[in-house]
Amino acid sequence: MKILALVARLLLGLTFLVFGLNGFFHFIPTPPMSPSPATSFLESMIVTHYFFPVAFLQGLCGILFLFNRYVPLALTLICPVIVNILMYHAFMSPSGILPGLLVMICWLIVYWHHRAAFKGILVQKYAG
Repeated sequence: MKILALVARLLLGLTFLVFGLNGFFHFIPTPPMSPSPATSFLESMIVTHYFFPVAFLQGLCGILFLFNRYVPLALTLICPVIVNILMYHAFMSPSGILPGLLVMICWLIVYWHHRAAFKGILVQKYAG
């Protein structure tokens, strides 16, 4: 299980570092997209500059995963990004959902390995 968690953490790190950097430097070519709700959604994220903080967050979490520092924090910060990736593909572009599912599986594996760090926030009633 330890090796599986290591591989999943490194995959998360590489994935989010590459895609985070791509948000700023655009080194991954994107094919032309036909007009659709998915295209409108992506265009609105770019035009409003909403995508830049998301790309920064992806890159930051990628670095944290790769260097094995603050992994529970990185898991917490990247989770909404993964949810948005899955919702985007589930509702607007179902053909590309597989990478999002693989990232989610990696996230779950790393989370399971670090689950003790989340004990405090998963308490139903706080007796403090």
